[in-house]
Amino acid sequence: MFNNLSFEFPYLLLLILVFIFCSIYCKAKTPSYLIPHLNIFQKSNEKSSLIMNLLKFSIITLSIIALASPVKNQDTQLIKNDGINILLDLDASGSMNYNDLDKEDTSKNRFDVVKDIVKDFIKKRPSDNIGLLIFGDSVMMASPLSFDKNAQREIIDYLEVGMAGKQTALIDSIARSVNILKDKKAKSNVIIVLSDGEDTASKIPLKVVIKLLKKYNIKAYTIGIGNSNKYVLNQISTNSNAKSYTAYSKEDLIDIYDDINKLEKSKIDQNKIILKDYLFFYPLFFAVLFLILYIYLKNKE
Repeated sequence: MFNNLSFEFPYLLLLILVFIFCSIYCKAKTPSYLIPHLNIFQKSNEKSSLIMNLLKFSIITLSIIALASPVKNQDTQLIKNDGINILLDLDASGSMNYNDLDKEDTSKNRFDVVKDIVKDFIKKRPSDNIGLLIFGDSVMMASPLSFDKNAQREIIDYLEVGMAGKQTALIDSIARSVNILKDKKAKSNVIIVLSDGEDTASKIPLKVVIKLLKKYNIKAYTIGIGNSNKYVLNQISTNSNAKSYTAYSKEDLIDIYDDINKLEKSKIDQNKIILKDYLFFYPLFFAVLFLILYIYLKNKE
């Protein structure tokens, strides 16, 4: 019930302590009279005084709580237009089945290692719109652009080598990504493409893809596993004002994705809108109710 409950002006709650202090030490001196048989009325007066004091304390306390503005955080939404659109193009061709990237765990093939690192990368980008493509003989959309990072990490767990065929349609995958991003309005549109081999299945020429990247101002970071296809990957990244990387191990890949994460920074705090429920009217309502009761009892005396 009290989860995510906070106060916009919590320092005002200190006024309750000031009120308690004053009620004890700041009492006005009143003249005292000696009246015979006063004990007859003493019990009823004590009871009446207790009720009035409780009402007075409740009115002031509830009023101060209302002034402190209690709020409950309901949800957090992201301002999509100020973030970054990122498409992750992953090579899922047959060559990604080699077990040579993780020296400490040779049971994992290249694609398994990449999946773990990509999941961690997605987790670090809470304010960005991220999509997933895998390519082999053809290009397959694994996840559209989305802010649902948990769902995307689950999707990645189900991706396997050869799902899109055993060859490598690297350039076609970039062309498909450009087609997705070209009309998207964002702070930046980025493609991060990872491949471990020569392009053996693309139908679209490299020159066409480079022209498209320039035309729509899309950055394409390229990551090559090993020394294969360096020329093509360098051409793609250089002509799109991005960087090209080469990875020979799991550690290299971790460093590469960390570097890209630093280069393409979102202003995360500015992309968040926190939806709040303002609750000040609840204590204010009871404060007014008790005040009416207090005035009624006071006039009745």
